[in-house]
Amino acid sequence: MSTPPLVEMRNIYKSFGGTHAVEDVSVSVAGGEVLGVVGHNGAGKSTLIKILAGAYRMDSGEIYIRGERVTIHNPRDARNLGIETLYQDLALADHLDAVANLFLGREIMTRWSTLDGNAMERATREVIARINPNFVNLREPVQRLSGGQRQSVAIARALYFDTKVLIMDEPTAALGHRETAVFKDLVIRLKSEGIGMVLISHDIHDVFDLSDRITVMTNGRQIGTHRTAEVTKDQVLSMIILGKQPGEETAEDIATLH
Repeated sequence: MSTPPLVEMRNIYKSFGGTHAVEDVSVSVAGGEVLGVVGHNGAGKSTLIKILAGAYRMDSGEIYIRGERVTIHNPRDARNLGIETLYQDLALADHLDAVANLFLGREIMTRWSTLDGNAMERATREVIARINPNFVNLREPVQRLSGGQRQSVAIARALYFDTKVLIMDEPTAALGHRETAVFKDLVIRLKSEGIGMVLISHDIHDVFDLSDRITVMTNGRQIGTHRTAEVTKDQVLSMIILGKQPGEETAEDIATLH
């Protein structure tokens, strides 16, 4: 008997007014797998992950966690199911330090109902060491940190709360070359821990470097999902731009992509 996916979205629909933002899209992510979701602006990929993250409520469809149907009405529901999101802007409180950001809204309290600062700092130090062993600026306001350090705080916040699925929206957009390499190493470690990840990126190179499978969306529809190792970048670009499946593109089609 096969193991069900870590998370599965079936036949998802979402409209805004008369516009179909997501129309009959089905995707799944296994534990230790990265699913890349690509497409032009307005393709529906951000709407799809916001449904999984609880930011939007779908009009119809089904979501399953390890084969069990679940209901996600808001971000709290998603977090309770182990779904966390790493947003492109990282959603950090710039004037607070790493410890305060990690536990913002979910603070550890003592039995006397006061903030347990020692416990929160200890936990922050442990989880950030797992992500970025060179991170030492726990008490610096995050606005003073580099892009990679800020991202470490955001990822630590996501992973501390028993994350099963990590949604990543343009995770390398604000990173330099060296920080991007560190991030890619982190993704490999998270895969080894069984965390499933959904990656949205406009950078086709990042998608090919990090993803095990790629889903292509256009105008709210799912063009197809393929194993990354079985398609080329040109074929994925052809799906995005021309709506053609791998093998349907001609040499003339490929020439128009460059």
